[in-house]
Amino acid sequence: MIPNTEDWMGWIAGVSAIIFIATLILIPIIVASIPPDYFSEPRRHTACLTQRYPILCILLLIIRNLIGLTFALMGIIMLVTPGQGVLTILVGLTLMNYPGKYRAERWLITQHSVWRFTNLLRHKAGKQPLVRPKLKNN
Repeated sequence: MIPNTEDWMGWIAGVSAIIFIATLILIPIIVASIPPDYFSEPRRHTACLTQRYPILCILLLIIRNLIGLTFALMGIIMLVTPGQGVLTILVGLTLMNYPGKYRAERWLITQHSVWRFTNLLRHKAGKQPLVRPKLKNN
């Protein structure tokens, strides 16, 4: 049986409400856990235990990428529904691994509204503000 439009709208509203509540809880926790100098270095240093535990490292990488993709997709949805869309996308991008990731993170965090809101969340959590990265264009 195919659900009618009212059923679909109910499901969409319910999922939107759940995503909104989840981001209100999770985003501040994740933003507060970022080290203050996370974006300050021009290059990222990787620290995975690939030598000793390659299978575990691959498994953790897959799990992180799936969680990051979920956050990024939720953020895209929140651009048109209630929620912290841009910040949720930033968290998703931060969790995933892909070429150019670090450069994209550094650019996104320097955008005025993202920078201000991120440090406001960190201040409310009693954490130091992030160290502002120096980009080549700045």
